Amino acid sequence: MSVHQLPPIKSSLKPSNHPYLTGAWTPILTEVDATDLTVLEGRIPDDIDGVYVRNTENQIHQPLGRYHPSTGTGMVHTISFRGGKADYRNRFVRTRCFQAEQEAEGSLWGGLMDPPGTSVRPGFGAHGGIKDSSSTDVVVHAGQILSTFYQCGEAYRLDPETLEQSGVAPWGPLDGVSAHPKVDEATGEMLFFNYGVHAPYMHYGVVDRTGTLVHYVPIDLPGPRLPHDMAFTTNYSILNDFPLFWDQDLLKKGVHASRMHDGLKSRFGIIPRYGRPEDIRWFEADPTYVLHFLNAWEDGDEIVLDGYFQENPCPEPLEGYPPGMSHMMAFLDEHSFRPRLHRWRFNLKTGETREHHMDDRLLEFGTFNQRHAGVPYRYAYSTTTKPGWFLFTGFVKHDLETGQSWAVNLPEGVYASESPFVPRIDAKDEDDGYLVSFLIDENTQTSECVLIDCKDFEAGPVVRIALPHKISSGTHSVWADRRFIENGVLPRS
Repeated sequence: MSVHQLPPIKSSLKPSNHPYLTGAWTPILTEVDATDLTVLEGRIPDDIDGVYVRNTENQIHQPLGRYHPSTGTGMVHTISFRGGKADYRNRFVRTRCFQAEQEAEGSLWGGLMDPPGTSVRPGFGAHGGIKDSSSTDVVVHAGQILSTFYQCGEAYRLDPETLEQSGVAPWGPLDGVSAHPKVDEATGEMLFFNYGVHAPYMHYGVVDRTGTLVHYVPIDLPGPRLPHDMAFTTNYSILNDFPLFWDQDLLKKGVHASRMHDGLKSRFGIIPRYGRPEDIRWFEADPTYVLHFLNAWEDGDEIVLDGYFQENPCPEPLEGYPPGMSHMMAFLDEHSFRPRLHRWRFNLKTGETREHHMDDRLLEFGTFNQRHAGVPYRYAYSTTTKPGWFLFTGFVKHDLETGQSWAVNLPEGVYASESPFVPRIDAKDEDDGYLVSFLIDENTQTSECVLIDCKDFEAGPVVRIALPHKISSGTHSVWADRRFIENGVLPRS
C-alpha cells in the first residue's frame, strides 16, 4: 500500500469521553490517497469495476454545546475497484459551513440538542441556523458524487475517481435538497424532494442525466413535516407525510423537538414522475415513521412499496447516558423505535391501502440491486444493529419471493457501514454480485473493506482489504459502476 497524506486541516477538537466522539465515532482529521491497498485475506475479485462511496459524520472542532453527529462535518470515503486492485481516498466535504469554520478555527454552529441561539453565525440554506454539514447521504449522478444533508442543505459535487470538489450543484433550488434523492440508473434521471417550515412545506423535482433541473413543483402539506426518504417506480414517485414531526409550539420558539401527533395517519403521496401538484394522490396508512425505503414498483392497479416500519417512532429516553443525550440516543437506537421490514400496497383504482410486516427482526438501512430500482425485485439486504448505537453488527439477505433469509454476524466490537449491492460484470441474475462494506474494528483500532458474495452469503467475506486509517462511523453509501459514472445511464439488461 502506498499512502500520500494531504496537508492538515485546522481543528480545535479536544480529547473527550462523549459517546459520539469516541469508539467507532472517533473523528479522523487526515485526508489521504492510498493506492494498491493491502489484502489481509482472500483475493480482490476482478469481476467488479466501479467505486464504493461512503459518507461519514466527522467532527472537526470542539462543539459549542451537546454534540450530536448530525452536525459533524461530512467526510466522503471511496474505494475504487478495477482489474483486481483497489485504491482508497477520503476528503472532507468543503461546504460553506466547513469553510467558515476553517476560517474561524472553531465551531460556529450548535446542534439539534442545543437551545435556540447557540449558533454564533447565521445558517446557510432553508433551515436558518442549522448547520449544513453535508454528512447524511451520497449518490452518484451525471458523473459526479452528490453529498447531501437530511435537513435540506445544498448538494455538493465531488469527482468519483479523484474526489476533486466542484462546489454546489448549480441546479439546486433555494429551498435546498433533502438527503435521499433517488437515481434511476435506467434513465439517468435523479428524483428529489425538499421540505421546510414555510408553505407549501415540500417541493419535488427531477434532474436529467446531464445535471439539468427539468421539473420542480410544490407539494402542499398541512404544515411543517419531517420526511426523510422517498421511492420511485417506472412512472411514479412516492412522497410521504408521517405523523412524527416538529412540535409546532416549540418550533415557533426556535426549538426543534419532534413528537408523534396522535390521531394522524401516515400519508403517502403518489405523483407521476413529471406530475403537477393537482396530479398527486394521497393514500392513508397505519401511523408510523419511516427513515428508509427499499424499492417500489407497479403491479397492475397497485403501487407496491417496501421499507422499514417503526413500531415505536417516538421512544422514551434511554437510561445511562449523559444529561441531555438520553432522548437523542433513543432516536438513534433501532431497538427503541423497532423498525420492521414492511410492505405497503396502494390501489390506484380503489384508493385502498394494504400493508403487512415481512420479518419480525429489527432491521434497517436496506439496499438492493439498483438495476431493479423501480421494477419488481427479489432480493433485499438489511443491517442489524447494536442496542443504543447507530452501529451495524451484521447483514440479512432476504429472498422476498420464498421468504427465506440468510445472516452474517460480525465479531464483537466490529461495526459495518451501509452496504450496497455490487453486480458482477455480466451478472447472470439479480443476486449475482457482492455486498461491499467498510468495517470499523474497535478491538484493533483499524478499518478495512470487505466483499461478501451474495450467492454464498453466510460464508462471509471473500476478501478483507486494509484501509490506511480507522474511519469514523456515519450513515449512507452508494455503489457506482464505472460504466454508469462514464455514461450517466445504465440500461437494464
